[in-house]
Amino acid sequence: MGASKQVRAGSVLIGGGSPISIQSMTNTDTRDVPATLDQIKRLAAAGCDLVRISVYDRACAGAVRRLVDQSPVPLVADIHFDHTLAIAAMENGIHKMRINPGNIGSADNVRRVADCAKAHRVPIRIGVNSGSLEKDILQKYGGVTAQGMVESALGHIRLLEQAHFDDIVISLKASSVPLTVQAYRLMHDTCDYPLHLGVTEAGLPGQGTIKSAIGIGSLLLDGIGDTIRVSLTSDPVDEPRAALDILRALGLRKGIHFVSCPTCGRTQINVMEIAGRVQREFADADMPVTVAVMGCVVNGPGEARDADIALCGGKDCGALYIKGQFVRKLTGDLAEEFVQAVREYLAALSENRA
Repeated sequence: MGASKQVRAGSVLIGGGSPISIQSMTNTDTRDVPATLDQIKRLAAAGCDLVRISVYDRACAGAVRRLVDQSPVPLVADIHFDHTLAIAAMENGIHKMRINPGNIGSADNVRRVADCAKAHRVPIRIGVNSGSLEKDILQKYGGVTAQGMVESALGHIRLLEQAHFDDIVISLKASSVPLTVQAYRLMHDTCDYPLHLGVTEAGLPGQGTIKSAIGIGSLLLDGIGDTIRVSLTSDPVDEPRAALDILRALGLRKGIHFVSCPTCGRTQINVMEIAGRVQREFADADMPVTVAVMGCVVNGPGEARDADIALCGGKDCGALYIKGQFVRKLTGDLAEEFVQAVREYLAALSENRA
């Protein structure tokens, strides 16, 4: 299929060729407004375009207004089973909903939620997880399958469409990367609603980040997906940082592209220290610049030619290249010297663009 349908969550457009947006979710008690708001702001500063909060009782729904009024980014309410909480959250200004119509009761309940969403212009994400498929679908397919996940999503979609609502986003998440990718590909071929990508319960940073990068990245390379969440068992702030890394690696977000070699016996400078220092210093830079740290003359000059600014190692020294041209020899504290060279390069680039 071509471009997906577009929906709006507050100031963020999802689908229709709009930029891939990044999401995460708070893990604070939503009723604790100061703590939840602090985490929302931290997530936004780390790169989140939208933040989801759990709304599991009336006190949470009541906190939505204060959170929405002070949040730097649009907020999404995560709601299960109780349609009255969905209505209360929308009346209190939530920008987007995550709710499965099939678990909030009767068709009348679904219609009430859909009517409220239309009135407040709130899109709804249907979130299908492999761990919570309906029993009849599990029996039909003999367990969890991509076809079953898509069938579940289509059933929820029909409930909303029958209520004359179609500002819908869909997710089909599993902890298995192949299953996740297969389900999203099948859904992409089935309908044109925007897709929220993610590998659910991916695990701790490290393996969980790799699973997310493979699953989300392979789909985005196929042109599938409109918004993403990296789900990690960690400080939630780690999620948007990983998501940004995925988008930057695919060229879908501006930011410094870091290149460094794995080193070998020829290396006579501390590549790990220098590259680590550079990456920490410029992790938040949003310029489309390639920075390379190479250990020796085998691949170093070639990478330097392709990088905007590069350091190629020698014997306890380094050669600074800018746009493939040798500039000068660096000695002494190579990490500090190269960081300063990158800082000056970015400053000059910024000044020229102003």
